[in-house]
Amino acid sequence: MKKTIQTLTVALLAISVFNFYSCKENNSKTSQTTAKEETKLPKPKHPWEDTSLSLNKRVDTLIAEMTLEEKCSQMLDVCPPIERLNIPEYNWWNECLHGVARNGRATVFPQAIALGATFDEELIHRVGNAISDEARAKYNEALKINNRSRYAGLTFWSPNVNIFRDARWGRGQETYGEDPYLTSRIGVSFVKGLQGDNPDYIKAAACAKHYAVHSGPEEFRHEFDAVVNKKDLFETYLPAFKALVQEANVEGVMGAYNRTLGEPCCGSPYLLQDILREDWGFDGYIVSDCGAIKDFHAFHKVTQTPEESAALALHSGTNINCGNVYKVLQNALNQKLITEDLLNKRLKENLLTRFKLGMFDPIGLNPYDKITAEVIDSEDHRKIAREAAQKSIVLLKNENNLLPLKKDTRTMYVVGPNASNEEVLLGNYYGLTSNTQTILDGIVSKVSPGTSINYKSGVLPFRKNVNPIDWSTGEAGQSDVCIAVMGISALLEGEEGEALASSEKGDRTNIKLPQNQIDYIKKIKSQTEKPLVLVLTGGSPIAIPELHDIVEAILFVWYPGEEGGNAVADVLFGDVAPSGKLPITFPKSVDQLPPYEDYNMKGRTYKYMTEEPLYPFGFGLSYTSFEYKDLKIDDNYKATVKVTNTGKIDSEEVVQLYISSPLAGSKDPIYDLKSFKRIFIKAGETQSVTFNLSKETFNQFDDEGKEVTRKGDYTIYVNGSLPSKRSEALGASKSIKTTIKL
Repeated sequence: MKKTIQTLTVALLAISVFNFYSCKENNSKTSQTTAKEETKLPKPKHPWEDTSLSLNKRVDTLIAEMTLEEKCSQMLDVCPPIERLNIPEYNWWNECLHGVARNGRATVFPQAIALGATFDEELIHRVGNAISDEARAKYNEALKINNRSRYAGLTFWSPNVNIFRDARWGRGQETYGEDPYLTSRIGVSFVKGLQGDNPDYIKAAACAKHYAVHSGPEEFRHEFDAVVNKKDLFETYLPAFKALVQEANVEGVMGAYNRTLGEPCCGSPYLLQDILREDWGFDGYIVSDCGAIKDFHAFHKVTQTPEESAALALHSGTNINCGNVYKVLQNALNQKLITEDLLNKRLKENLLTRFKLGMFDPIGLNPYDKITAEVIDSEDHRKIAREAAQKSIVLLKNENNLLPLKKDTRTMYVVGPNASNEEVLLGNYYGLTSNTQTILDGIVSKVSPGTSINYKSGVLPFRKNVNPIDWSTGEAGQSDVCIAVMGISALLEGEEGEALASSEKGDRTNIKLPQNQIDYIKKIKSQTEKPLVLVLTGGSPIAIPELHDIVEAILFVWYPGEEGGNAVADVLFGDVAPSGKLPITFPKSVDQLPPYEDYNMKGRTYKYMTEEPLYPFGFGLSYTSFEYKDLKIDDNYKATVKVTNTGKIDSEEVVQLYISSPLAGSKDPIYDLKSFKRIFIKAGETQSVTFNLSKETFNQFDDEGKEVTRKGDYTIYVNGSLPSKRSEALGASKSIKTTIKL
């Protein structure tokens, strides 16, 4: 990388030089100034600090100066300082799944699965950009106090673009849903926002995880072999990773714990070299999931010793070991399991990332050094968090148009363990803020001062009340409307070791709403004919077939972030019309699911599920109604459709385009999401929506994982939900279709 350094003021130049050469605390670039005359900085002390050289040259000269011990020390997630070379300490492990996580104050955006429910690429780009602004600001401040601890750096191990293939997976909340196309589009937007668009520097380095074929069971992830056929591998499990590499130029990829096709993912030449680097052209760094290389010999039993495990990972392409096994790299070299040339190659691949982030440049040369702490959890970012939460909320039922509620309702009662629970705003991998808005906060702030509104939790989150006395159900039944805020939290679902109340190490063997909550809702309804609104929190499908028919309205609000309470209230009371869509199928029960350990896609997700679900993928109602008509596709594969808002409320709609191949339902998916657009339509107006498809849009995957075009008629469907009978039975608009012969 070559940069032209424009004139700095004398004072700023003196400060920069003093900081860089005297304090040895500088590891990023200063933004260029507006001075008119050019001034050259003094000759750098070390050649790798010379910003006029290319990145490759700078890294090569640095590696040439390092001892073997120093090289090995920079191959783990915790890299010690090398003072003689002016290399500061660095910790690679950082998280920003839905905001800068585990590192103090930051904006807490809705959980990733909620971001998927927005179907809004532009919004997710703004979310990613806001997160990286805060990341840079926090990093800049951390350097001032010499905080180089875990979670304080700029290499973020997000996003999670695994496919949420099974509703029981506790970490499904970290993904963007079950569909590879939706996951690709949301993931690409997030990475582009996170990494920035500067031609010389990365604002924050994103990392696509967990590569590959990884989505439970949590209990067996350290030893499990995810056996998958080539069609499912390339049709379902890999497209999002490919998109992030080729479209978003994602800087990092994290290998998964499990084996895939018999090889541990962090030690698979097929995954890491043949596909990732050679076929897709990936040129960033590869990191192991934390402890995954130890699993090679401890659980997978594919190696016998730590040295063999380190050698397998290094040969396969893993640059950074999150864990401790790479501490034996010198032993592996002595045992002739690796060569120093291989070590140099892998070291260069990871050092390049740190150089791209500006960590070896004078402070101030990098434009991102100017980002200050004022952006952290700022009002602008809170607005984005609120917008994201609003657009993620899915209306599952609205009998007799009960919603939106009137703000001047005479009496109102709020019940449920999640109404005043901040835990349900956060999900997992979250940051901290001093200003969260619970759902109860949001509701109370909306209603008229004259409204009599009261609240009781009424029931514990997931077990029966110890105290048998119950006042709340009767009081709730006497109010003009009751809002029951139920669901689950990260106590019941999440990563191994995180979900404290889970008996399955974070997974859910039963996807029902906790029985005590079901019983409580039934008890309220048995005592009254007054309307009841059910608000559900959670990061995965919750099966409620016994409640769907007895409550009047249902909102699924996910883990909606710090502004979640305000966003839920915005939708409940009609300040915003609901427009979220389900990014995953909600089955009626686990009986509709194939065995959890089976990675074959048959019977899974909307693409291959033949049984009728409770709520289909892509489904979500509005406070208005939409009509679709005049679907056409021309010889250049441009599809157009007219969408009319036939109701009385201005609203956004997610227009979804699906195709079915001539072999749909046998060799190929029943339906296949190929494009979507979020549009705003005023009441009574009509918009023409265009999808610029291509012949490749219609490609399918054969048994060898190769893309092919089937000969025959392809059917194209457009609607605001999956084109299924269940969608229409739940109140979705009727889909329209046309065909094209290929």
